Amino acid sequence: MTARTGKAVVLEEFGAPLALREFGIPQAPAGGMIVACGYGGICGTDLHLQQGHLPIPTPLVLGHEGYGVIRELGAGEHRDATGAPLAEGDAVMWASSIACGECPPCRLHREPTLCENRRTYGVNRPVTEGAGLSGSWADHIVLQPGTTVVKAAEGVDPLAAMSLACAGPTVVHALFERRPVRLGETVVVQGSGPVGLAAAAFAHLAGAAEVILVGGPAERLALAAKAGIGDVHIDIAGGQDAVRQEVCDATGGAGADLVIECAGVPAAVAQGLTLARRGGSYLVIGQYSDAGDTLLNPHQIVHRQLDVIGSWAFTGAHLTEYVRLLPTLAARFDLAGLVTAYPLEQHAEAMAAVAAGSVMKAVLTS
Repeated sequence: MTARTGKAVVLEEFGAPLALREFGIPQAPAGGMIVACGYGGICGTDLHLQQGHLPIPTPLVLGHEGYGVIRELGAGEHRDATGAPLAEGDAVMWASSIACGECPPCRLHREPTLCENRRTYGVNRPVTEGAGLSGSWADHIVLQPGTTVVKAAEGVDPLAAMSLACAGPTVVHALFERRPVRLGETVVVQGSGPVGLAAAAFAHLAGAAEVILVGGPAERLALAAKAGIGDVHIDIAGGQDAVRQEVCDATGGAGADLVIECAGVPAAVAQGLTLARRGGSYLVIGQYSDAGDTLLNPHQIVHRQLDVIGSWAFTGAHLTEYVRLLPTLAARFDLAGLVTAYPLEQHAEAMAAVAAGSVMKAVLTS
């Protein structure tokens, strides 16, 4: 490597503006690597982190979604998650978290997403720990040993890969491990942000007979339709009764076989229970941060005899599956068209756009 300093966006204080800071770039750790982050995605979770809605250490380089080029490999043999050898100059993506492998969820329950000691880039690796460059909102990131790294999908635009960089693996976990989409099912997806679009796109690929996307604002639904995601698009602006009626009409009065909550709004859960058919399933993905309580009618669960299932985060295996499916996803859906790119220096503008909902997916570039 030639440059030994790099820039990164730092969360120094909750609720305060983020700062662009300069860091020294260390030697690659043994078993790890230095990656030049060409792309760092902004996730809705990052808004919550900036506002202090989750207990995380500060100061912290943000960014848990990334795509970049290996600049330096540490001592030892390096292979990606599929076993392919890695070399400097390879384009890669990496899993945001490393599970400890020793706590009860890891060791006994086969649930590494529930690891009690999970270390996550851009979330709980403060600048006071190690190199400091431990988030993807930077021109370089230090990836530690144990990180799941996978070669980027050949022929896929990096912006297309970044469109669902966190949402895609999250949905892979939900639909592979928790409740799959079955051939011929009618699927309702609540939420038209990246997680909702990922759920709808994967439902298409899984063989759903019809995918109904419920969300808003209208511009987001139009963008989803333009990208080829969703068969029916229902705007929540019409109110809950109108949404229920439109879903009823679209499903022939029966309701959906599977409803997937990706809205992140607690009130969506009560509505979602009423959109499933009797004997159907309700899969909750979007309530990642604690946005508070909501009122719901438990009779809807019993009367409809629903399976209600939650799904939390993802592992390196789920990221690997997302990357493997990217050529198919990108060929069928206009993923790159979902992304708005901002230079690293325009992080404040990008965050404001995400908060306002004026962009579908913001990605910082360097």
